[in-house]
Formats: sequence, structure tokens, C-alpha cells
Amino acid sequence: MIGKTILVIDSDAVSRNFVANALRQEQYTVIPVSSGKEGLVFAWRDLPDLIIIEPVLPDMAGEELAGKLRHDPRTGHVPLLALSIDGRPTRLKSCLVAGFDEFIAKSGQIIPALLESVERLLSSAAEEQEPLAIRSGLSIVFISAKGGIGTSSVCANLAMNIGKNHPEALVALADMVLPIGSIASILGYESKDNLVTITALSPEQSAAHLLRQHLVAAEPWHLHLLPGSPDPESASHLQVERIGALLDQLKIAFDYVILDLGRSLSKFTLPLIQQADLVVLVVGADLSSTMINKTLLDYLHSQGVENRSIYPILNRAVGLEGLTRAEAEKALGVEIKTSIPYLPYLTLANNLHQPFTLKYPNDTAALVFRDIAGQMVAVAQQIRAARESA
Repeated sequence: MIGKTILVIDSDAVSRNFVANALRQEQYTVIPVSSGKEGLVFAWRDLPDLIIIEPVLPDMAGEELAGKLRHDPRTGHVPLLALSIDGRPTRLKSCLVAGFDEFIAKSGQIIPALLESVERLLSSAAEEQEPLAIRSGLSIVFISAKGGIGTSSVCANLAMNIGKNHPEALVALADMVLPIGSIASILGYESKDNLVTITALSPEQSAAHLLRQHLVAAEPWHLHLLPGSPDPESASHLQVERIGALLDQLKIAFDYVILDLGRSLSKFTLPLIQQADLVVLVVGADLSSTMINKTLLDYLHSQGVENRSIYPILNRAVGLEGLTRAEAEKALGVEIKTSIPYLPYLTLANNLHQPFTLKYPNDTAALVFRDIAGQMVAVAQQIRAARESA
């Protein structure tokens, strides 16, 4: 892409000049430097469009350099390409975790692969930086007053069906269960970014056009994933005051924003519930679950959450026994919108990190998940329209 500037950081003069000359032949402007510290100076002063780094540097590891670049608003969005003499799988993984977008091991035939990666990364960065249309995606919150009844599994599978039913839309699934999230383990995805690291970013670094780059594109789940806190220690560092702004940016960047709160009702999650277009209340079939959720429901009503915004689901996925739908409705005092049947293979699908609908497409429950997802979106859209016309 003519006119783009590329910073090349490599302590090996032969390798550095070889790469620089190849890029110049493609009419890129190239800034070659020999150390990590020098690279930081040029990166923050000249603001290149892409940075190529040899992770094996004499003054600092490439992973440390990538971290410094990623956590500075001037370069947090710049694509990073690792071009390394160390081609071990462990080095590849450490580089990707540290923030590199791609990794190429050096060889005698690297130039074609290098140029292809450079063009792809620059094109992707240009698309990400295009102004986003002003919009406010529908927000759907999943919550339950009791743990262990499959709220996160239900949330993940319904979010997947929303994405599958609306292939033209962008769906974000954010795990806000504290102190440890579980959605990433269900989907089988790892990421260097999570709820804690994203809220630690500055507003500039977590703007809507950058969030798509931070969130994992999880296939075959048809969504982008924001993993939850990986452990209790990380959760203690959560920048709670940034949650509201993060949700606002997610709603600009995505058409549907699905939040899994689990049983994490707190001062920071209550506003998320109050602002949601739809609140999915997952109720277990046992009496204790129903009565605890009744207490939660009464509290939400006292905090201004209207009945029309609450979508109770009776989840029988974990067992056949328990209250009937009519009995659960009587105990809750509200209509249960739908029920999820007993799913003997749901645990297996979770262990295989596969959506139930795709793993068992002919199972009746696969149709149930699809239909519930469609109903939820329709109700959320109706509520949004009613609020906007009021």
C-alpha cells in the first residue's frame, strides 16, 4: 500500500537491510532500527502504520516491546508482526499472547509470506479505523440468583444462535461473571485480552473501532468473545468505573451485545441490568432456585426494571426432575417465557467446545435454542422501539 510507513526493529544488520529493501521495492516508507529502545522512540515519534519486530533483541525481549507498544495510546492500534529467527512453537505462542498480530519464522523464502502478511495487516487496520456508523446495538443480559444451573452454557448457546440467525450482524459476548469467568472455557478460546485488561485501557485504546480487534472472533460460535476474569487475583484489579463506558463502546461496535452476569449482582452490574433491552432470568427447576430467583426478581422490580424487560427461562438442561412450568410460574409470580428441555449431551458439547446446535443439529433442543434466540431478539427489538417512541 503506497504511502504507508513501516518500522523494522531488528538487531541483525543483514536481516534488517534485507527486509527493508524488499519493502521499499513495494513502495513502502521504511524506518530500520537496531534495538528495542530505539524502536520505541521512533514508534511513538513517527507513528508508523505497521511495526515488524525480531523478538530476539539484545536490550529487551520482543514480547516486552510489544507490551509497551500495545499499552500506549499512540501505538495501541498499530499492527505488530513478529519476524523471528526463533521459530519454536513456544516463541510463537509467547509472541501472540504478548500482543503480536502475526508471527513468521525467518527462512530463505520469507519475502512472499512477509509481503502478504504486511498487505493483509495494513488493509485490516485501515478497515478498523474507518469511522463506525453511530448505532446502539441491542443489549441482552443473562442473570440468575443461583449458580450451578447452567446459566453460562445457556447464554453461550443462545448467543451463538443469535449470530447464526443473523449472519449480517456482529455479535459480542462479554463474560462479566466474577471472580472467575467460564465462557472462554465453554467456547475453547484463549486471548491475551479479557474483561480486566480491557477495562484497564484508556478510553482512546478501547474506543469502538478498536474493540473488534481486541475481542476474539470465535468460530464456529458466530460471535466475538470478551473473556471474563481468569482468576480471583485478576478480578481484584478490575476497573469497575470503566464498565459503563466499555458497554457504550461495545454497543457502537456491535449489533448485539450479550452480557453473562451469572449470579454477579452488584453495584456495577445493576446499571447494566437497568440499561439492558432484555434481561434473561435463568431459573432452575428446583424449588430453592425458583425461590431465590423470586427474591432477585422482587429486587429488580424495586430498582425500576420493568416486567416487560424480563424474560424468564426455565432451564431443565441439567436434569429431568423438579417443578413443572406452571409451578415455577406460580412461585415466581410472573410468566415463564419458555423452557429448555433436558439435554443429556450438553456437557459433552461443552467439553468439546462446540455449540449444541451444531453438534446435534437434529436434536429437538437444537430447534428450541434457535427459536428462543429468535424470540429474544424480537422481544428486545419491541422493547427498544417502545422506549424510543415513548
